[in-house]
Amino acid sequence: MINKQTIDRIFDALIIEDIVGEFVHLKKAGANFKARSPFTDEKTPSFYVSPSKGIFKCFSTGKGGNAITFLMEHEKMTYPEALRWSANKYGIEIIEEKLTEEQEAQQNDRESLGIVVAFAEKYFMNYLHESEEGKAIGLSYFYERGFREEIIRKFNLGYCPDKGHQFTKTALERGYKLKYLLDSGLSKDMGGQPFDFYKGRVIFPIHNVSGKVIGFGGRTLRKDKKTAKYFNSPENDLYNKSRVLYGLYQAKNAILKQEECYLVEGYTDVIALHQNGIENVVSSSGTSLTDGQIKLIKRYTHNITILFDGDAAGIKAAFRGIDLLLQNGINVKVVLFPEGEDPDSYSKRLSTEEFSKFLKENSKDFMVFKTDLLLSESKNDPIKKAKLIRDVVESISLIPDAIKRSIYLKECSRLMDIQESIIISEINKILRIKIKKASSSNYEAPNITQEKSGIPDPQKQDSLSCFEQEKDLVRILLTYGNRILYFSEEKSDENPEPLTAKITVAEYLISELQVDQVSLIDKRCKTIIEEYSRALENNDFLEPRHLSRSEDLEVSKLCADILAEAFELSDNWTDKHKVYPETEDMKLKKAVKDVIFRLKLKHLRIRSKELQEELKDSNLSDEKLASILMKKRHLDKVKSKLSEEFGTTII
Repeated sequence: MINKQTIDRIFDALIIEDIVGEFVHLKKAGANFKARSPFTDEKTPSFYVSPSKGIFKCFSTGKGGNAITFLMEHEKMTYPEALRWSANKYGIEIIEEKLTEEQEAQQNDRESLGIVVAFAEKYFMNYLHESEEGKAIGLSYFYERGFREEIIRKFNLGYCPDKGHQFTKTALERGYKLKYLLDSGLSKDMGGQPFDFYKGRVIFPIHNVSGKVIGFGGRTLRKDKKTAKYFNSPENDLYNKSRVLYGLYQAKNAILKQEECYLVEGYTDVIALHQNGIENVVSSSGTSLTDGQIKLIKRYTHNITILFDGDAAGIKAAFRGIDLLLQNGINVKVVLFPEGEDPDSYSKRLSTEEFSKFLKENSKDFMVFKTDLLLSESKNDPIKKAKLIRDVVESISLIPDAIKRSIYLKECSRLMDIQESIIISEINKILRIKIKKASSSNYEAPNITQEKSGIPDPQKQDSLSCFEQEKDLVRILLTYGNRILYFSEEKSDENPEPLTAKITVAEYLISELQVDQVSLIDKRCKTIIEEYSRALENNDFLEPRHLSRSEDLEVSKLCADILAEAFELSDNWTDKHKVYPETEDMKLKKAVKDVIFRLKLKHLRIRSKELQEELKDSNLSDEKLASILMKKRHLDKVKSKLSEEFGTTII
């Protein structure tokens, strides 16, 4: 783990325009830089970088953050990877924190596994291209499949000798430990005699997002039906099949550029499509889609097109995985290939242009596809049709976006020739059941639609939320926290001359929260307030840039979003048009008092509602009742004080 001092040195060295400028063509725009968004296609630049604030903001997609979060968003690096990349750029030595014995052992095991599988990948590649057996059997197989030399090398394909234990023997002679050969699944133990697990098989290395090999798939070339066609690496510290997609490393840039991901079944489908110019393609390697795989895809796109061969049974078996995609907010389309064809075979029959055209022209929305498929099977059988309707409705109910749900139910109502109100009623039944489950377990239900309209009630959802008020308080702190405020006391007999108290915005707001014991609810906002409080206790000024580079990525993103919400008007623009709008800092005293008033008011209302609910309990003990009434009296005093302070009556 990178230690705190190293992380601080990295952030101190970061120049955000240098980092972003390596991936985006930036143009100077006043005190900032602007560019076309690197996250989407656009004609008018909506992507800004602010050197003074150390942040970027993309107004097309809403993404924002510091230099590290940019690397995470654009290059899909993890937080440690982004730190290491930046440290390397600025020549900063990485110092790791001392690990526990258990952590150190786990890290050593993981690193040792990585070293062993990296050796194996090179060994299998070299054996394929340089040995007589590899060329005669392995390479000739790939050529027969229609794969060209450059595509074979692009995916680091290989071959394991069909000689029992030749690979294992070589690895042991080179000093690699048998433990890691066995843990990685490269070798197997049979009565104390290790042998090659992939012997006589062509090898498909599996890489993580960064391009490091983590496992293998091996295909037999024997025609013996008793022999398993494919062997895959066992799960270990490196390889977890539910969190890996074959070909993602080679496809990620194309997926980002195309804003779409094609999903196929096997290794050769991915390779064949790449060879035919379709690079935004990945494979789940013959397994049902998992949550981990879907999260991987969502890092790059929310649009997936699944390529199916003509096998109806296989399509139906995939429905469960597709429902999982819908539940995760993914837009799903499908393409069905002609009978007897699959992505591998069909892509070889057509030119790149013809194949691309086929994919576009035959792409169909999944819900429409599913409805059509099941309708064709139910025909005039009312029982089958009823089952179909329930099946389709179940899928629609999984979609978290209420507007999308509404559109789908209208379209499916038309296709199935059934009243829209019936579908709405069925969806609401399903959602109510899920809510009931959610109340008695950790089940996470989707957003619930209102009866008939299918649109959430924002008033109900927001009645106990004070995030907007807390966010506004944080915004004032980040923007003006170190500014000086002057508050004059009133004249009195004891004080004939008014005194002027000189305090900062941060001091005033923090003291106001502490006096009335207001504790923020949102964890991110609470963390920011605590940071300011600690700084004030140490008589320090807290720079907004410090918070936008927080190790807590959610805090960092929130700060970056707040700081980027209002890029200043260009001085040239205001001078040219002679328009000088009144800004918040011109009336800062009022803005500061207003923000604390609104927050306190919201907290009062929330707490009052909670106490009212508690008083409805008929089984309250006298002690509990007295406690609630005491809290209520305290709230009334605070209300009275606020009313006096801000000159308004609080109900």
